[in-house]
Amino acid sequence: MLAFITWHRPATGVEPAAYEQALERFHRSLAHRPPSGFRASAALRAAELPWLVSPAGAEDPGAGYEDWYLVDGWSSLGVLEEAAVARGHITRHDAVAAKAGASTGAIYRLSDGHPRLGDARVGVWVTPDPGHAPPTIADLMADGMDRAAAGLWRRCLGLGPAPEYCLLAPEAPAGVADTRLPAGWKASACAREVLWAS
Repeated sequence: MLAFITWHRPATGVEPAAYEQALERFHRSLAHRPPSGFRASAALRAAELPWLVSPAGAEDPGAGYEDWYLVDGWSSLGVLEEAAVARGHITRHDAVAAKAGASTGAIYRLSDGHPRLGDARVGVWVTPDPGHAPPTIADLMADGMDRAAAGLWRRCLGLGPAPEYCLLAPEAPAGVADTRLPAGWKASACAREVLWAS
């Protein structure tokens, strides 16, 4: 399973409530008429997105939004791309795009666990130290990861700055604590609020 993730903020002057309403309408549209290979989506309000460039003078430069689109595989990703701007979804897509400011994205593959988007109140983003051998999944997941409620995702294609790993879970397990990661690796646990999840 793949996840296309976008991180974004509203354009300067766009009210958060209007932006969130447009996001929810787009996600509802996809859930109502899902493209082939599309499994689920979620729109989340994130307290911190340090890899997303902030506009000058932003009130809360770290905060933003995170959208997840789960698909069966690479061909389904292409179908989603075309469907998002085709009849049935284009009006909702364009309403969000017209209000959007800074954005970036990446594609992640589920490595272990469960792809539960609505239950994940914490996103733990792990960035490796360049040149260091990656830890095993067992290294990251040891000590308390509930595979029925959490999932480990690994970036397979970056469309801009994005961390290497993401652990979605109801709470951050000990396996991704700074004391457990190899030297030079960094983990950032970001609180998230679900605006929409299918």
